[in-house]
Amino acid sequence: MKSIILLSLLLLTFPCAAAETGNRNVILRGSYSNSQLQFKGKKTGRVAFMGGSITQMNGYRPMVAAHLQKLYPDTKFEFMNAGISSTCSTTGAFRLRSQVLEKGKIDLFFIEFAVNDDQDAGHAYRECVRGMEGIIRQARRAQPQMDIVVTHFVNPGMLKQLQSGKVPVPMAAHEEVLKRYGVSTIFLAREVADRITAGTLTWKEFGGTHPGPKGNAIAAEMIANLLGIAWGASKEDAPEDHPMPGDVVDKGSYFNGAFLSPAGSANGDWKWQIPDWKKIPGGFRGTFAGMKLLCSEQSGGEISVKFKGRALGAYVLAGPDAGVIEVSIDGGSWNRADLYHRYSGGLHYPRTVMFAADLETGKHTARLRLAKDSNPASKGSAVRILQFTVN
Repeated sequence: MKSIILLSLLLLTFPCAAAETGNRNVILRGSYSNSQLQFKGKKTGRVAFMGGSITQMNGYRPMVAAHLQKLYPDTKFEFMNAGISSTCSTTGAFRLRSQVLEKGKIDLFFIEFAVNDDQDAGHAYRECVRGMEGIIRQARRAQPQMDIVVTHFVNPGMLKQLQSGKVPVPMAAHEEVLKRYGVSTIFLAREVADRITAGTLTWKEFGGTHPGPKGNAIAAEMIANLLGIAWGASKEDAPEDHPMPGDVVDKGSYFNGAFLSPAGSANGDWKWQIPDWKKIPGGFRGTFAGMKLLCSEQSGGEISVKFKGRALGAYVLAGPDAGVIEVSIDGGSWNRADLYHRYSGGLHYPRTVMFAADLETGKHTARLRLAKDSNPASKGSAVRILQFTVN
């Protein structure tokens, strides 16, 4: 009886899945005629993928790209890989403008952040909403005809929750946003849980948190199923703007998110430079090779940041020597932000740390300095900032 009640609750949570696609984990919302008209009629297409390492690696992304090219053999596609390992939806909302939207018109946009919002960022529900709504609303506002699909991948902890009838926090939060904006979901995580429960799949066969060929093929097949149904039902003969809800899920969501270069804040104690990574302990990813960062390793030196908006943070590389930043906004009290992450011990880990997220909208001035003490696990007190994040 208990399992029947839990199943009923899940079906009520996602009511359109079975009725429209025949699979409760392929959740069709809204129209996808815009991308179909572009690919079929204009014979060109720009497709972007954004997420963490699951997107950045050669997994489901090239499989979906191959499917689209096979489906439309005469179409000239451009496929954009905007996946960056370890990054969460918060970072995604701030890097979306410069790394995706400013690259030109996107016809079809694939997003995945459930796993990294969970195991990397450890976000609470509110932060999951603010990140995902920051991405979706910003994308739709900038390019209202963009078709979007979000896929929920899975890790062992999330899988265990789904098997016990619970929806993990990032997925529940993301779904609240996706329902509001009429964006479709590929609930791969629950599909995997269903198949493992039914005995038709094992976690080893799926391939783990970073899926193997079989796991990525399941994701690609579900996306192909969704698009096939959506495009098969399409009757529009001209592109149309997607509806934009007037009310936001969270007014503090990062839908005005953007990067602000730290270069102008450099001074004698804080250097705008390319770190000599060969001399700095800790793993370093080539994604960030050749990039200048705002760097400091000495407490006492202070910088200021002028910004307009209601939130400020920093997109940093936090390695084994990551320190603590103290921040004062508009002359207020000094608050601490620990840059060290549990994955920093052997890696210069990319993460976004928010200093303040609910300020009054307007112009602000922040003062930043390095604290004298660091996280007990850190071997130093360094700060290396790629970008400031402003909402």
